[in-house]
Formats: sequence, structure tokens, C-alpha cells
Amino acid sequence: MLTLAGIRRSLGGARVSALGLAFVVLIMLPHPLAPQDNQRGRASPRDSTGSGPQWRMAPLIVTMPMLPGLEGRVPTVTPFFPGAGVDASALPGAVVSKVVELADGDTLDLEAILVRRVIKGQTFKMYGFNGQYPGPLIKVRQDATVVVRFTNRIELPTTVHWHGVRLDNRFDGVPGITQEPIQPGETFVYEVHFVDAGLYWYHPHHREDIQQDLGLYGNVLVSAPEEDYYNPVNYEEVLMLDDLLVDEQGLLPWGLETASHTLMGRFGNQLLVNGEPTYTLALANGDVVRFYLTNVANTRTYNLSFGGAPIKAIASDVSRFEREVWLNSVVIAPAQRYIVEVRFDQPGEFAFENRVQGLDHYLGEFYSHVDTLGTISVVSEAGEHDYSAAFESLRTHPAVVADIDRFRPHFDRPVDRELVMSVQVDGLPPTVLQVMAVDTAYYPPVEWKDDMPMMNWLSTGNEVTWVLREPETGRENMDIHWQFTAGDIVKIRLVNNPRSLHPMHHPIHLHGQRFLVVAQDGIPKRNLVWKDTEIVPVGSTVDILVDMSNPGD
Repeated sequence: MLTLAGIRRSLGGARVSALGLAFVVLIMLPHPLAPQDNQRGRASPRDSTGSGPQWRMAPLIVTMPMLPGLEGRVPTVTPFFPGAGVDASALPGAVVSKVVELADGDTLDLEAILVRRVIKGQTFKMYGFNGQYPGPLIKVRQDATVVVRFTNRIELPTTVHWHGVRLDNRFDGVPGITQEPIQPGETFVYEVHFVDAGLYWYHPHHREDIQQDLGLYGNVLVSAPEEDYYNPVNYEEVLMLDDLLVDEQGLLPWGLETASHTLMGRFGNQLLVNGEPTYTLALANGDVVRFYLTNVANTRTYNLSFGGAPIKAIASDVSRFEREVWLNSVVIAPAQRYIVEVRFDQPGEFAFENRVQGLDHYLGEFYSHVDTLGTISVVSEAGEHDYSAAFESLRTHPAVVADIDRFRPHFDRPVDRELVMSVQVDGLPPTVLQVMAVDTAYYPPVEWKDDMPMMNWLSTGNEVTWVLREPETGRENMDIHWQFTAGDIVKIRLVNNPRSLHPMHHPIHLHGQRFLVVAQDGIPKRNLVWKDTEIVPVGSTVDILVDMSNPGD
């Protein structure tokens, strides 16, 4: 048996440090035509037919050596690339996202297609809604209903989920629950009613680990009828944050039969803003910009700043905050949205950055890491309009306060339901299990980066199952069945078990409903906002109050 001391000797005496994970709750459904893989991770790193795409090891951190016993191992699923047998040069080149303004009753034709992308000189076969990256930015008015005639022209079954929208359940886009998967060549017609103003997004809900990662995502911006709903600003910028996992040969494969990178999620090493590796913006001195931020990365949580420029939080997933607040940075987990305003009050270059902390598992040390996502250039001349007074004022929103007031009597009542987040691991190589079992001294509340790429790369849905457990009954995942009546107000406690085999933070999303985060770790929240997605750090307990307003499954 490999002991902790043996592991340490094999790593040159370095202290084995804490392991961590970043994860998005996803429903992963197998491809119905996928060949069965019998390599179990050791045979030739090709597909199960002995030819075709090869597995390539994910790029390693320089200081992280190969763990003993893992030489020659590959994931236990068939490697998948989009557009097999299609010459990339024959594909249409993807184009920058276009704005589509829809009135009540309008129809949008939407297609998922194969496209050609060139990123930093490398040509990739990817996906795009209507051949765009991101997909079309849909602008609609609150209370509008639009029709989306969606056609699937990629090789995988798919659906479209309208993330955060309290729409008719049959159009929510979840295979096996609200609709059947849309097969290649088929069309499905969605009717989407926008109850709430705010920022939403659409993406597949079938093998999101592949399809969303390859570019199938787009924003929906829903405007309120009030002219002063937001503050006056000089510019509005809609930014979708993503990443891709690449090496010198191109995109790293995905798993065909089930997801790969299931231990930590598929972190990319090429960060993207609106599908581009570098974001640029030119401003006048003193300009105020409203940024609509959406994190569409499979697993990465961002910590965003704007080169020291002051940031004001305006709104999140489904509404404005009760009161606007100043921020030093914006922490945004996968699927979350934040609306912030930033004033650039001096000339020069402002770096748009992701500032995080990594954990070197080989040396057992934390280190700072900065990703520069783009540059905002500010000239010395002032702009035409000065909105500094509005920016300096922190507004309170009486309509939001009044809406939430109806729910305040329920904040301190006992919890109605509880979910504990854990993980089941079976079949990973013994070395990986041994390290996971003994390395339990500390887990960071949020895993910002993939600092153990070898173990993460080897893990698939065959070995790792992430679990939501109801402690009252012992039921897990799809065996949990809760029933409510429209109009119920339900208090749910989310507990992230720090003693599971591999603790990690979890972004949790409720479909078709809105909720308030009323407390975290027993501390009440004092400035509330309606949410549909919330991050639960390792070891934390989060209490949410759900407005069960939307019937369906």
C-alpha cells in the first residue's frame, strides 16, 4: 500500500498539501450513439476503435511532477472533438455577436451550427448560435413574450435552457424533465415570457460540458419600463466570461460517453471575454460604464477588478439590490450575473483583471495569480456628459425593498428542507485516492484554478458522482422528490460538507424560481437581491428563501 510517507518520498520530500475543486452543477446525459469504451484508462490513448482522436495530457504546472503509478493512464472515456471528418476550412467563419431587438410576439430563428474560429493564430472547430460568438444578444422589454424557433445543426442532441427566466416549464429546456433532447436536424419551438427585468442567458442543457464550452451561449437583456430603472451612464458593455483548454496542438478532447475533468471541472487556460482573448475599450476621462457580467465558464469562478477604478454593484441575477454598494472586486461564479457601474476618473490604461489565489500542491504553498483579460484606455479629455454625481450616489430602490418586505416574516423561521453536498468516488487510480484520502488538512473555500491537472484530467463521470443528499430521508440526486404549491415560500438550507473525499465550492441554480439568500454560516444578509444561482463555499451553510411562483417540474 502506498503510504503518505511514500507519496512524500516520491515527490522529493515535498509536503502534500490540500486538494480542492471547482464545480458547476450540471446534468450530464450520455450520447445515445456513443461507442462503449473498454480501455479503462490504460490502453492506447485513442478511441475504442483503435483509431481517431487521441487523448493528450492537459498542460501541467511546471512544479507539479507526475504522481507515481499514473504513467500511461488516460481517461476511461472515448476522446471527442466536434466536427469529426469535417475540414475546418470548409466551415463558415464565426462572426461577432449581433444585437437582436425583439418586441412582444416577435419570432427569432436560432440555429446551433459548426463554425471555424481563429484564436491567437490557432484554428478551431467550434459551435455557435447563428454562427456568432457569443450567440445573438437578445434585447426585449419586461413582460414581453417571444417565440424562438430553434434548429439543431450540430452532431449532438441538444436543448436550449433560458437560465434564470421564470418561463413556462415546458420551455425550460431540460431533457427528460421538460422535453426530449432535440436530435440533429430537428427543430423545437420555444415560447419565452420575461417576467422580470434583468440579465439572463441561454445555453444547452444537454452535455453542456462540451456544447457550452465550444461556444453555445448568449445573453438576454430585459429592460424595465421605468426610464430611471438604472443610473445614467456613458456606455453599456455586455461581457460574457469564458475559458478554453488548449495546447500547441489545439483544443483538448472532451469525453464522449460522459464528462471528463469531473474532479475539479474543466478549467481552461485561455481566458476569453465575449469569445476573444483580449478585451479593449476606449473612453473619455470621467466616463461611467455599466458592465453586464455573465460567467459562462464551465467551472472557473472569477474575481474581477478594473485597475483600481471604483466599482458600484447595481444588480444581480433577477433584480436590483435593495441598496447600491461599493465593491473592491466582483466575485462571480459560473452561471451568475452581476451588473456593476465603474467610473474611470483619470487618464491612462486600466487593466481588466482576474485576481485570484492558487495552491501549489507540490510545494504546499499559496501563490497570487493575475489574469489580464483586457485593457481600458482613457484619454485626458472629458466626455460630453458628466455622470459623476449619479455615480457617487448610492441609491436605495423602494420597489425592491417593498417586494422583499413581503418575505421578511419568513427569514427567521425554521428550515423546511435541507440539502448536503458531497461526492462519491469509485475507480480512480489508487495513487489518486490515496492522496485525496490523506491530504485533508485544509481545503480553500473557493478553488480558483486547476492546480492538480493530472488527477483532474483522469477523472470522468465513470468514477466521480457529485451528490445532493437530503439528510432527513437519505435520498440523493434524482431520487429526491419535493412537492410544493405555487405561492409557497420555502426555506432551504444548503450545506457544503467539508469532510467529503474532495470538498469544493458549488454554484447552485434553481430552475424557474427566484430566491433570496437570507443567511450564510448563520449570519443574516443585510442587503438583499433576487437570485437564481448562488455559490456555496467549502464548509459553508447557506439559507435561501424560495418564492415558489412558477409551477412545473
